[in-house]
Parts: sequence; C-alpha cells; structure tokens
Amino acid sequence: MRAIHISSLDGPSAVEVVDVPAPADEEQVTVDVRAAGVAFPELLQTRGLYQVKPELPFVPGAEVAGVVAAAPASSGLAVGDRVASLPLLGGFADRVLARPDLTFRLPDGVSFEEGASFLFNYCTSYFALLERGHLAEGETVLVHGGAGGIGTSAIQVAKAFGAGRVIAVVSASEKGDVAMAAGADEFVLAENFKDEVGRAVDVVLDPVGGDRFTDSLRTLREHGRLLVVGFAAGDIPTVKVNRLLLNNISVTGVGWGAYSMPRPGHVATQWAAMEPHLRSGALKPVLGPSFPLEQAADALQCLERRAATGKVVLTV
Repeated sequence: MRAIHISSLDGPSAVEVVDVPAPADEEQVTVDVRAAGVAFPELLQTRGLYQVKPELPFVPGAEVAGVVAAAPASSGLAVGDRVASLPLLGGFADRVLARPDLTFRLPDGVSFEEGASFLFNYCTSYFALLERGHLAEGETVLVHGGAGGIGTSAIQVAKAFGAGRVIAVVSASEKGDVAMAAGADEFVLAENFKDEVGRAVDVVLDPVGGDRFTDSLRTLREHGRLLVVGFAAGDIPTVKVNRLLLNNISVTGVGWGAYSMPRPGHVATQWAAMEPHLRSGALKPVLGPSFPLEQAADALQCLERRAATGKVVLTV
C-alpha cells in the first residue's frame, strides 16, 4: 500500500511516498483511509521537534476517517462502517490500524474530510470547556485564535453546550469572518481585545499564549477561568499569582492527550456527548485546503506557512 514516510528530520519537503506492507492485527480496527487530518504535531515530527519521536522511518498521521475493513467482534464495529478514528500514528496511508476505543461511527451526512477534522480539536475543546472549565449555562466565553482549528471548534462547542455569548479574538478582520461563520457572536482584533471586551468574561480559552496572557486575565470577571490549551505564539507566559488572589480568578491547564490517552473509554464519553451535535450540524468542522496523499509535503508546507484557515486534510 501507499504510505508517507518521515525518513529524515529535514522538514516537510523531505517526506516521501513509499510502498509498504498493509498492516494487520486482529485485536485492532483496520481502517481503509479516505481522509487524514494534517496538524502541527505532524509538522513538528518532520524535524524531530514533537514529544512523540518514533524510530525512523515512520508513517505519521494521528487522525483519520475511512471505512472499516476488519474489526474485533467486541468492538461493535462492522466491515463497511464509516468511521472517524485516532490511530495516533500511521494515518498518512491507504490503510491504518486503530484502537477500538478510539474509533467511532460517523453520522450520515458527515463527510470523511469532516470526520478526519473532528476528534482532536473538538475533544480538546470539550475537555477544556466542559471538563476543566466547568462551563455553565449562559456564561460568556472568549476564544483566542478564533479562526484556527481549536478556535473554531471551541466556538461551536461553547455554543452547543450553553454559552450565552462567544467572543472570538483574531489577528485580522478576514479571520474574524471565519470565526463568525463558525458561530461566534462577535469578534475583536487581538491588538486591543482587552479594551474592547472589558472585564466581562467568564471563561477564556487560550491556545495562543504569549503576550495575550496577562490581558486575558484582565478580561475575567469574578470566578473567571483562563484555560491554557497551548502556546501557538511560541512564548510560554508567566502569571503573577497575586492577580488570581485579588480578583478571585483561576488559571487551569488543559492537557487533553495526557489525560485521555491513558484512560480507555474517556474519549468515547466525549464522543457520546458531542455526537448528537455533530449529527445535527451544530458541530461542523471548518475545512481548509485538501491535498491528495502524494502531496503530503505540500500540505505540511501549507501548514508551516500558516497559509490556510480551517483544517488541512489529505484525501486518499
């Protein structure tokens, strides 16, 4: 079968299409891949900069959608089922193996491209807002990086699970249009978001970090929560904890993968909570450029240039 190999750590241009034996394991779900999500971990892996460092050469690709080719009887899945899955590695290929507890039937009407764009971003946002942030009905949520994959998923999860007002923070007006299309009630530009918003926010979801962090604290009303999801800006901020004490606010870490992967069944609980909203269209991944499998290098370079809004996918 065809697969994409990372055989050296020379960046995205060095990935190559190879022919490898198809995987087989009776205890795993075998998925014929139709689409694979492309994310920053794969980009980092091309240079050996991600915390997961498989032995070279290896097939990247942590998130796919496709058709079940074989499955254990205990999985509840059948040959021909359309599924979304987290193989964690190996997804940039014609076929991949995945854990049964990380493989889920796609609702009718959800495309393979949407399926391959759902689990990582939406489970992260659900974990952040509902499990770590304890989002309550009617609360105001501010989302940094509102046009990105985490940002658009967080906007939709917040609205689907009861937020009264969702404000997207973006770097440019055209990105604000993306955030609004995803369901935000309004957007503000990053350069002056604190003054625009005021101290009126219950929950801040921040996958950006950097210089925005302290100003985010200043937007929180009493009992507000700032959810630390990532550091896309590159700089890891620090907090003067007297701000937390004086204003009765909190900063909460969100490590979805570190929490969920060692706990079989946890992702299934999140899927069960979100699947009705995925089925209804309230949760609908924002798709970006699509590339055939053979152009995986182009897809990764598109991501590196930050040339796309929405989820970049490979089609197989």
